[in-house]
Formats: sequence, structure tokens, C-alpha cells
Amino acid sequence: MLLGYNTNGFAHHDPEDAMRVLAEIGYRAVAVTIDHGVINPRDPRLGDQAGRLRRLAKKLGLTLVVETGARFLLDPWTKHEPTLVSPDPERRAQRVAYLQQAVDTAREVGAVCTSAWSGVVHDGAHAEEAWNRLVPALAEVLAYADRGGMPVAFEPEPGMLVDTLSAYRELKERLLAAGATVEALRLTVDVGHLHCLDETPIADQIERHASEIANVHLEDMIRGVHRHLPLGEGEIDFPPVLAALEKHCPGVPVCVELSRQSHEAPQAARTAYDFLAPLVRA
Repeated sequence: MLLGYNTNGFAHHDPEDAMRVLAEIGYRAVAVTIDHGVINPRDPRLGDQAGRLRRLAKKLGLTLVVETGARFLLDPWTKHEPTLVSPDPERRAQRVAYLQQAVDTAREVGAVCTSAWSGVVHDGAHAEEAWNRLVPALAEVLAYADRGGMPVAFEPEPGMLVDTLSAYRELKERLLAAGATVEALRLTVDVGHLHCLDETPIADQIERHASEIANVHLEDMIRGVHRHLPLGEGEIDFPPVLAALEKHCPGVPVCVELSRQSHEAPQAARTAYDFLAPLVRA
């Protein structure tokens, strides 16, 4: 199992310093969240930061994932906006262009995949209208990713149009019905989200979707409350989850995602590793 950590939990660190800290703790993967100052393709001032991260990851023996969930990267006023379900076509196109840039960035850093999600339907649109926004927009991203040979690992997220694994399966069916290219489509499984929305047993869900899983997020959570908690502070029974990941997804990055712990990032990362390492060895 490739235990990793997400740099959205190292928001106050230079990304290269974060990678060095994580490698020294013992992590073998890093999920790098594009953000202000972090492999942002919209910021020419960063120069060849992607190349530097690629070379450093190789030196440290780290597998990389490129994440696209920064809160205020595209809109300084509204969290996560615009999205693939925003009502304004020009705003949706802005997210499409950003995700296509993320595909290129993932290739530049040598990542195994990049990520995406649908977005929240803020305007009260009916479900069919929201799907009619999402499917063609995501199809553009997937066609671009397919040409570049970069998997896009789609993440169901509580509160968004695609919030569950069931909704992810519907998304795939709708893409196929629309004639979209889906060869690049993969799945990001967030263990906490499964528990939050009661898609359990989690180990069974991992087994069912193993062939599509390219990326895993790991945190603790309380059922019905979408809040990422340090491991051991929620309700999740981790041993069977980790056993299922080891059995069915042995080469997939499994990255702890604790974006609210940046104020104590090195300590939080070490605590999470110390929690996970004995379970993985067992």
C-alpha cells in the first residue's frame, strides 16, 4: 500500500519542504493540491516548479497525485466555484480549462492521475438540468485527458451533484449514453465520505469498485457530518478498510486528507502515520 498525505494539509509550507517532511516521516506518496503558489498553471511566476517537484519526487521515491480541490483558486469570493455544474456556460468552461491544465500539470510532475468532482448545484436547478451541464463539460475534460494518457479520478463529494458511488455509476452511464470517451475516467474513493453518507461496509465498496479506483483519500468521520477528522477521532473501523485496500488496490496511493490541520502539519502527518503504519504491517 502506498501511504501518502495531501499537501492541502501543509498549506503553510513550501511544497518541496512538505514533500521532504512527508518522505522523512515514512510516506511513499504525496497528493499535491494545485493552489496559490503550488504548481498553479495560471501563475507564470512559478517557473518550472512542476519539473522541480518531479525531480524531487524521484529522488525521494514518492508517487504523486495531482488534486484540484483548492477552495478559492478560481474565484476569490466563493469556495470551489466555478464548477462543472455552474449555471453560466462561460464559468463552466473556466473549470473545464482548469481541469485540462491540471491534466498537463499532472503529466509534467509525473503523477499517476489527477482528480475532479462535479460541484454543488447552487441555483436550485432540477437534477436533469444539472446532469445536462455536467456530462458535456466532463466529457471535454476526459477527451483531453485521453489524448494525454492521464487518468482523471472522479471523486463523489457530499453535497455535490455526484455525491455517492451510486451517483458515480450513473455519471458513467450518462457519459456512455452521450457517446463520451471514458477510457480516462477513474474513481477517487474518499473513505470518510463513504462513512458519512452510509455507503457501507466500506470494505465491500472498495472490492466492488477496485478495478476503477486510482486514488484514495483517508480521514476519519462521523456518520452524517462532512468534516475531516484526524484518524481515531471519528467512527470508522480502519483495519478492515486498510485490509481491503491492501488486497484490492495494492499500488494505489492512499493519502490522508486533513486540510484543517495545516497549523500543525508535521505533527498531524506524523500522528496519522503512526496510527496507520501498525495497521498496514498487520
